[in-house]
Amino acid sequence: MSASHWMTPLLAPRSVAVVGASPRAGSAGHTLMTVLRREEFPGELYLVNPRYEEIEGLACYPSVAELPAPPDLVVMCMADARLEPAFDDALAGGAGAGLIFGSCYLDGDTDPPLLERLRRKAGEAGMPVCGGNCLGFANKEARVYATFDPGLSGGGPGHIALFAQSGTIFFEMGFNDPRYRYNLAVSQGQEINGHVADYMDYALELPSTRVIALFMETVREPEAFVAALEKAAAREVPVVALKIARTEESARYAMTHSGGLAGNDDAFRALFDRYGVLRAETLDELAATSLLFSQPKRPPAGAFACMFDSGGMRELVVDLAEDMGLPFAEMGPETLAKIDEHLEPGFEAGNPLDIWSTFTGYGERAHAGFHGLVDDPATALGMFGFEIRDHNIYAPEFVNAAKSAAASSPKPVFVMSGFSGVTNQETAVGLLDAGVPLIDGVREALVAAHHMLEYRDHCARPAPSPPPPPPEATITSWRERLARGGTLDEAEGLALLADFGVPAAAAHLAEDGEAALAAAAGLGYPVVLKTAMPDIHHKSDVGGVRLGLADPASLTAAYDEMAARLGPRVTVEPMAGQGVELAFGMVQDAQFGALVLVGVGGVLIEVLRDRVFALPPFDGEEAHRLIDRLQGRALLDGVRGAPAADLDAVAEALARFSVLAATLGDALAEMDVNPVIAGPDGCLAVDALVVASAG
Repeated sequence: MSASHWMTPLLAPRSVAVVGASPRAGSAGHTLMTVLRREEFPGELYLVNPRYEEIEGLACYPSVAELPAPPDLVVMCMADARLEPAFDDALAGGAGAGLIFGSCYLDGDTDPPLLERLRRKAGEAGMPVCGGNCLGFANKEARVYATFDPGLSGGGPGHIALFAQSGTIFFEMGFNDPRYRYNLAVSQGQEINGHVADYMDYALELPSTRVIALFMETVREPEAFVAALEKAAAREVPVVALKIARTEESARYAMTHSGGLAGNDDAFRALFDRYGVLRAETLDELAATSLLFSQPKRPPAGAFACMFDSGGMRELVVDLAEDMGLPFAEMGPETLAKIDEHLEPGFEAGNPLDIWSTFTGYGERAHAGFHGLVDDPATALGMFGFEIRDHNIYAPEFVNAAKSAAASSPKPVFVMSGFSGVTNQETAVGLLDAGVPLIDGVREALVAAHHMLEYRDHCARPAPSPPPPPPEATITSWRERLARGGTLDEAEGLALLADFGVPAAAAHLAEDGEAALAAAAGLGYPVVLKTAMPDIHHKSDVGGVRLGLADPASLTAAYDEMAARLGPRVTVEPMAGQGVELAFGMVQDAQFGALVLVGVGGVLIEVLRDRVFALPPFDGEEAHRLIDRLQGRALLDGVRGAPAADLDAVAEALARFSVLAATLGDALAEMDVNPVIAGPDGCLAVDALVVASAG
């Protein structure tokens, strides 16, 4: 790591001052001093406490300002009431970075409170500060253990960079199972100065980082976080994230825990989709996926292959894999024939493969079966699942089969133990030394496999190529209109869509019955009549839409009734063809800006809530992927004799809508295009609610 990175004094200091050092066993100051010494911190270790001249053979100084040289890192081990004077002393002493364990909250505090005062001082000094309300960090490569534990689990430095906005998660994941090997792990707490993006950026400069694992409540610097994700994507370092505070109640707790706004989960999903961030739902999934990516191999083209010594386990895996859409590789006939030679009668070669048999020849069957599956050209990733306990008499033959396959193949392979309660850490370490991760738990193993293939596919996609925006004069004209604020009427909204290439109905405004008849005569019957009175946003809810008006008489009758009830202003539009009702939309997220949504539309949109979000702009290929994620996607293929919709036309319209959102998003508060009729001849937006941000 270059010494020029602004986080280096914090994460790889050449000197550390423990402020509040103490000879009292169990105190924070004594524990930090002990851990740094026990783990053989290679730099200068200074102790600061005016009450002592020396502690355990080390000189103790009255203040940071009186140290022999300014320290890179000052670790503050004291109560919150003493934090600010200690922080001021660190600044006066020329410290390069700070670490604060305290909560930074004081009873009866002034305004601004202590946390914000420290944040301001650190920012003005340009000094990175980890914490408060954290448990520190461990940099295994630099042998800096600034935390209350003798060191991370496992052997030497590994390849997982872990950043957790929770001290408990930092300890649980980092200090227990030795198969999880980290190069850097941080509990960053309230991120006084130095946010998750800064830690990620530092880790991405470490050649040893193969995967970044995030346990996150919030993002305090959205632009920097996006930049870190872009950097990770450019270097093809996968990011695995467990984003908590998804629900309203959980987000409320996040404010009291780390002091951060949790953010809109739809926006995080869209952000993660854009940059290939792999989302975990549990700590075990986060750990399993990170473990699988910590080995150096990446999967080629192909699908998943797996082998078991249990028919029941095979069936469980098949069920769960189908639920999550994990595809199995189709073995070639030569592979099946070779495997079949080693199976007992009654067992059939295939993928997944069951090699259960009588208690002879297990090693040979395991070796031949797993090599055969992994070596097949259709396989991208191989898994061997068996009952793997430490000192199990059958495990060594199976373990050797897995190691042998890993040694001979460029493809990643791993081992699965179906039950997470099995004692197998000793075996797991031996396997990992041979490049074979051991994952406990069926679902966790399959999620990790799915994530690995998902990330491969994300990296293989070409750079997006969104449709071009309209001419600059058109954009300027719409910016001028939106700057006046308010809600665009339907005719304006549909015209806006049309100018950006989204197929939209031609809506004609009419202020009286004669104008409505003239508009219909120009369009041709049948027509649709809609109220255009201001502040009526959901027209169908108030009886403000009449469809299929086939002649002047029916139009006149419909107009007279609607005008008397709602008001005289209406639009007249051509009658759209039959099709599936979709909805396009744009909303503004406080952290990440404009978001585009597509969903199943019509009057039930708010009930079904079948929708997905994405960051604009995107191209037709991405639009297809979004549409495919809808629960109602099958409707577009045609049901009960209905013709299939033109999916390419829908995807193109959605991509063009995303360009509109990206181009004018800063001038828009929201857009609701519902319905968009998707039929065999294309798609057509027939209603649009557009609200300017200035309104």
